[in-house]
Amino acid sequence: MNKLRELLRKIGPIRKIGVVGMGYVGIPSAALFAENFDFVWGLQRGSRSSGYKIEMLNRGLCPLKGEEPGLEELIQKVRTEGKFECTSDFSKIKEVDAVTLAIQTPFKDSVKLEPDFSALEQGLRQVGKYLQKGMLVVLESTVTPGTTGGMAAGILREASGLEAGRDFALAHAPERVMVGRLIRNIQEHDRIVGGINKESTERAIELYSPVLTKGEIIAMDATAAEMTKTGENTLRDLQIAAVNELALYCEAMEVNIYDVRTGIDSLRGDGITRAVLYPGAGVGGHCLTKDTYHLERGVRLAGTMPDYPPDAESLYTLARKINDFMPVHMYNLTSEGLSRLGKRIEHSKIAILGWAFINNSDDTRNTPAERYYKMLKKEGALISVHDPYVAKSNSVRISQDMNECLKGAAAVAIFTGHRQYLGLKPGMIKKLTGVQHPVIVDGRNVIDPDDFIGKGFIYKGIGRGDKNSHDISARA
Repeated sequence: MNKLRELLRKIGPIRKIGVVGMGYVGIPSAALFAENFDFVWGLQRGSRSSGYKIEMLNRGLCPLKGEEPGLEELIQKVRTEGKFECTSDFSKIKEVDAVTLAIQTPFKDSVKLEPDFSALEQGLRQVGKYLQKGMLVVLESTVTPGTTGGMAAGILREASGLEAGRDFALAHAPERVMVGRLIRNIQEHDRIVGGINKESTERAIELYSPVLTKGEIIAMDATAAEMTKTGENTLRDLQIAAVNELALYCEAMEVNIYDVRTGIDSLRGDGITRAVLYPGAGVGGHCLTKDTYHLERGVRLAGTMPDYPPDAESLYTLARKINDFMPVHMYNLTSEGLSRLGKRIEHSKIAILGWAFINNSDDTRNTPAERYYKMLKKEGALISVHDPYVAKSNSVRISQDMNECLKGAAAVAIFTGHRQYLGLKPGMIKKLTGVQHPVIVDGRNVIDPDDFIGKGFIYKGIGRGDKNSHDISARA
């Protein structure tokens, strides 16, 4: 029997767990682990920007302000039962049988493929400082393929003097969640589990199996697990780029993208077209905006480049460019709308509806609205921003008073499909703007173009080539 297997046998079943990083992944994961194991420590830095989470969680409150069904109730339940506590004391890691890390891994430079692993490295060093023989360490963060068995194992070895795969188990089990359905996603999605050796994989399977309700474990090695996560997000980004480009074509051809999409999607049953997504004002969030670059970097670091058409740009990085362009297109549509009235972006008040990157959430990470905002600001526009879930975002002032936001606006741009925007009435918006012909730019297909056109609006919509050049109604 090898050394790690013997260590794991002596320790016995996993009972206590540490979860490093109390964010969109760490909080629901910790709560679900606490429901299924003896005890969970939530480990969070007590920094000025995020230390407030510790107190909130220990009071049974959820720091995430979007709509997350079942999450706060579960936090309250495991706190009441005494099975979960949040702390900034990382020495508690010494007490656990397994520790997971759910720490963001952004990119410094997408052209040079330089990731910012500083937060992850710091988290690994903290774990390594208190790592004990026989523990399981799992990276849930999305990383460059090769990171778990390479950089992570190296940092843990340096900090602890222990060897991954011999003295402790090490695995990658990437999160696969979407804000707004965190609990359900963790329980129902299949879980990818990849250890650096067989014993590590088996121990990680033991950790995640009790949490799953409908989902199943899909086991593989660590690098394959890393490729799975970066690959699935890259392919999703590619699908979004494909329909975004089709939407731009539809605008040029004066066609309705949603008619075209319905026609294409009608062959889904025969497996000819699958998962036809929707166009929009841009892609945000922590994952899709950078996971393509992790995949590309992993291939480069492997040292053997794939057989690929000479001098051809990667299809995946091209897709990233298309999706990054969509906020620019929103700007262009806004400019075109105002120019029909003899106005310019400069000195015009533009109201942005939605700062979160996804519906009914407070998650603003890499929101496409930010690029639009910066372009407007550079051009000298007067800008107001409304979001029902977001109170602040860096230096951008965000209002939760729609009346204030819309007052005097020459143009309104919808960036997020929050449920609060689904019932927007043209008469109400026109009255608030006080403008005879307000411009409205729909980046999420949440309004009926004819209703707004009929009330005298200048309408522009992503993929709405059938409406974007409409006659201006004389009705005031």
